[in-house]
Amino acid sequence: MLERVENLGTIGDVVGVKDGFARNYLLPRHKALRATSANLKVFEAQKDQIVARNAAAKAGAEKAASELDGTTYVIIRQAGDSGQLYGSVNARDVTDAVIEAGGKVERNQVSLDTPIKTLGVHAIKVRLHAEVTVSISVNVARSQDEADRQAAGENVIAAQFEEDRLADEAAAADMLEGGAGQAIADAPYEA
Repeated sequence: MLERVENLGTIGDVVGVKDGFARNYLLPRHKALRATSANLKVFEAQKDQIVARNAAAKAGAEKAASELDGTTYVIIRQAGDSGQLYGSVNARDVTDAVIEAGGKVERNQVSLDTPIKTLGVHAIKVRLHAEVTVSISVNVARSQDEADRQAAGENVIAAQFEEDRLADEAAAADMLEGGAGQAIADAPYEA
């Protein structure tokens, strides 16, 4: 291994993986070498350089992590009354929001297991380096006003249902008070 790969190994480890994983991922991305005697000798000769390069990359990732950790980004999307999005928010959308706000992150660094399909504030992991992971928040809303209300902790979907319920009760009370259809009966009939 030339660098740490999660759930696999760290620098210098000799691990057994399936051929396809090695051929399609580890070898082309220079994360590992085949464990031949020639490659093991080359690795031992360059081990200090590889460890130093990894430490420099980790230090850069930690610096970026200090700027990124705990930040919140707003993504405006259209949604139905129940809070379901018309579409979804994926890793590319999160990456675009971070870059637009001045942060630096790549799409493959955003760890989003499933796309976001509802309104609300969602926690997302960003893996800047194999050993550096930060958490950011994405506030998915229909408008900036709604995003501000969600950021303050309000459940806008529940609030909307409550407003609709109160409006329906007021309309029902108005109908009982004035009598349904009374305005039509009072109007003069023209033939």
